[in-house]
Amino acid sequence: MAETPPNVDELRQVGLFGAISDEVLEFLAAKLVVMHPEPGTEVFKEGDVARDMFVVMSGEMEVLKRSQHGMEARVALLGPGDWFGEMSILDVQPRSATVRVLAPSRILRIAASDLDSLYRHDVKAYAIIVLNVARELSRRLRVADGLLAEFVANVMRHYVERRRPPAS
Repeated sequence: MAETPPNVDELRQVGLFGAISDEVLEFLAAKLVVMHPEPGTEVFKEGDVARDMFVVMSGEMEVLKRSQHGMEARVALLGPGDWFGEMSILDVQPRSATVRVLAPSRILRIAASDLDSLYRHDVKAYAIIVLNVARELSRRLRVADGLLAEFVANVMRHYVERRRPPAS
């Protein structure tokens, strides 16, 4: 039995589709693949080659990043309205992280070919979606910059405190 595609009202709740007309949302909804991954499923793994992104309609995902020493760390939690995997569409590089399902979920798969179809159908809507992706990437970069600054400040404070001669 085929999954019912998302409706316009559902898509309108997702920031990725902000400022997109109902007609374009209907066009997109007819193209998007709906998936129901079970908890524990890896939607994709770090290093995978891919040309698609995903939107969380319900459920919860974790984003995991592996260090050079092989240690895996959770770098983000995603829930309804969030999207992930967009970097593979923009830079055509292997996946930069692993995404694992934490709770029963419903996600939409947006292939690069879907965005290509949108470009040919309505270039303005395509530009709006790309801008929405860029805004989210900028927001994530600002958060990462803040975390990095805190980390460096804490390491430096610890180093300086250990190097300080004892008070006499």
